[in-house]
Amino acid sequence: MDDIARTEDPASSGTHEHASQLIAQSLLRAAGEHRERYLAVFELRLEGLRRPAVAAALDELFRRSQAFTAGHHAALHLEIPPESVPVLLTLYGGALFTLVTGPAAAVGPELTRELAAGIVRAAVPAANEWT
Repeated sequence: MDDIARTEDPASSGTHEHASQLIAQSLLRAAGEHRERYLAVFELRLEGLRRPAVAAALDELFRRSQAFTAGHHAALHLEIPPESVPVLLTLYGGALFTLVTGPAAAVGPELTRELAAGIVRAAVPAANEWT
């Protein structure tokens, strides 16, 4: 997300729209060039249902990811409160699962923009005040 943030228009920095743009680019990159990586992550989550040690490790990773994400959003001056991060990560994960398990050809900028905007609106109540 840092690489993506550096290429964005500084005038939009920190807004919910900016957060949505960053998330859209992140989804596009994750479902495109990193597709196999995220398929493996989802396979590990399923394996965690059979192996408690795998589930425990992934749960700890998710907890750390929540803390890291909240700090990362603060560093990018995004209007996403830390208490919204668990919902945001859950919605992001669901969108990413749908993208990486569907046809690769269907993944594109328009779809990821729509998904990202929906994620931000659902996770951050103040984002619904957009005009």
